[in-house]
Amino acid sequence: MRHALELARHAQAQGEVPVGAVLVLDGEVIGEGWNQPIGRHDPSAHAEIMALRDAGRRQQNYRLPGSTLYVTLEPCPMCAGAIVHARVGKVVYAAADPRTGAAGSVFDLLPSDSRFNHCTDAAGGLMAEQSADMLRQFFRARRK
Repeated sequence: MRHALELARHAQAQGEVPVGAVLVLDGEVIGEGWNQPIGRHDPSAHAEIMALRDAGRRQQNYRLPGSTLYVTLEPCPMCAGAIVHARVGKVVYAAADPRTGAAGSVFDLLPSDSRFNHCTDAAGGLMAEQSADMLRQFFRARRK
């Protein structure tokens, strides 16, 4: 999660909402990403999606079974869908997202809905305060 927070700081330095994500398999980083929708002019360029894309390229596979995704903010429904389709084994997120969270805050897509053909576990709260502080400071500065 510390690495994901570093990536979130990288996003913030680029004027993006500070969210970072790291995908790990067997103790090795196989993908990483940070929010880039503004700079890329791409509404799907969330940190999780960027990490999945990076891992897919590195692994030469769009399926990433047994992997764990560490992300600084609870995934949204779009990202949760991509996570399930990629067959990620587990998501560990820092701060809950009370507006669009899809791991129980607003929607219950992760842990995966039993109607999906793959189950992705999810747990939140790891380094939540550090992530939430970064997000609060970012939006406070933006409102000024």
